[in-house]
Amino acid sequence: MSRALSIAASGMQAQSLNIDVISNNLANVSTPGFKKSRADFQDLLYETIRPAGTTSANGNQIPTGIQLGEGTRPVATQKIFIQGSYQHTDNQLDLAIEGDGFFQIMQPSGQVAYSRSGAFKLDSNGNIVNSDGYPLEPPITIPNNSTSVTIGTDGTVSVLQSGNVQPSQIGTVNLAKFINPAGLSSIGRNLYLQTAASGTATTGQAGLNGMGTISQGNLEMSNVSVVDEMVNMITAQRAYEINSKAIQTSDQMQQMADNLIR
Repeated sequence: MSRALSIAASGMQAQSLNIDVISNNLANVSTPGFKKSRADFQDLLYETIRPAGTTSANGNQIPTGIQLGEGTRPVATQKIFIQGSYQHTDNQLDLAIEGDGFFQIMQPSGQVAYSRSGAFKLDSNGNIVNSDGYPLEPPITIPNNSTSVTIGTDGTVSVLQSGNVQPSQIGTVNLAKFINPAGLSSIGRNLYLQTAASGTATTGQAGLNGMGTISQGNLEMSNVSVVDEMVNMITAQRAYEINSKAIQTSDQMQQMADNLIR
């Protein structure tokens, strides 16, 4: 009976983590550039009581054996980097990546982080920064007398300055991509860090060598589907409920066995 208790308890713990992942997805349904996560599980070791394929006393081969599992455990929370929907904003500093790639953000520590959120702004010095004031890498500074900013699909940044009739190019928004983006480490603030699992970042111009293109005046929204997450939540809730029922049933059976000696 104690085996059933521990097995069902592992199921409840696993579904509790699953609910945590789903809740975080739903909480970020309106976060630009957010990528949903999925909890992956794995069954635990099995105790083999009767091996399959062994020979019985009369010489016949046993086609199936007896194995008892020990429950389940979470093994990964995987980021799903499918494209989110686009929202047209007309804001000249809102950028969306169509295809693969990440914006490069320089942190105060000097380490480069990566983001799919293109909700950029200007600081007091004219630098293009994210919502936390972290600048793009390489940095781009908009002159004070600029009347408009144009960012091409290849990331080329051009400005029209007062008194001029021709725009001038002042920089390029370069992108980075990874062979395994699911291996990136999430640190919050819509930022990711490179890890050994993600591989080394490949940087370059948008639209070249597999990089996505940049769309000005648009934002990539969260790729979370509320309907899908609600279905996943109901499934996790039912799995948690049935595991708790298994614990109650196992406990009742143990009480019955204990009462036999009375």
